[in-house]
Amino acid sequence: MKERIRTLLEAELPIVDFDSEFLFSELDSLGVVTILMILSQEFGIELESRDATPKNFRSLDTLVELVERKLSEKHDKA
Repeated sequence: MKERIRTLLEAELPIVDFDSEFLFSELDSLGVVTILMILSQEFGIELESRDATPKNFRSLDTLVELVERKLSEKHDKA
């Protein structure tokens, strides 16, 4: 899943270093919204502005954890 997310995000945000441990600091508000939209559409999950926290956007790994958590919540509701 990590590589799939990396590929999706790098295609839309090619200048962002997704290997950074300080990913949130590299993003402007448009970058954050772009990531939320891409992940929402690709994985069929609801991501909202409240999900755009420095903790969730610290690194590519924390973005993967966010997607996995949202997928799990979606599955639990079904």
